[in-house]
Amino acid sequence: YYPLHMGSPTHAYTEYTIQLVKDFRRTVEYLETRSDIDAEKLAYYGMSWGGVMGAMIPAVEDRLRTAIILAGGLDDVGLPEVNTLNYVSRITIPMLMMNGKYDTIIGYENSARPMFELLGTPEEHKVIKTYPTDHIPPKAEYVRETLDWLDKYFGPVTELRK
Repeated sequence: YYPLHMGSPTHAYTEYTIQLVKDFRRTVEYLETRSDIDAEKLAYYGMSWGGVMGAMIPAVEDRLRTAIILAGGLDDVGLPEVNTLNYVSRITIPMLMMNGKYDTIIGYENSARPMFELLGTPEEHKVIKTYPTDHIPPKAEYVRETLDWLDKYFGPVTELRK
């Protein structure tokens, strides 16, 4: 389920991952040029493989203020340059994780929970929610939790721009 992954630490996977991070950073740079975007209120949101990348990208992108991970965790693959184990403890921004207890793709006990425990985020700013589901928790739950989390760290939305 990971592009170019094949379960081995290849240079192709390393280059692909580096390019993804560069593209993410370019996206943030573009958002900073927009007058309709508050660049001081940027959050990382990653689901599934994006959740796995959430163990790396918030560690290297200092313009993010919080992160929300859905069905993500650590993935102990790749060369050291892109192995999430080498990044997760450098994440210090507030982090909300939502995972299914019975996820067979990204295991809760061997991937999600260790990611949560290794985060460098202070305890009072990190939360893990566990649901009695498989890979993706119920949509109504993760939408509500996501909106509540963003309200907590960015304040409620008070104005909609056209």
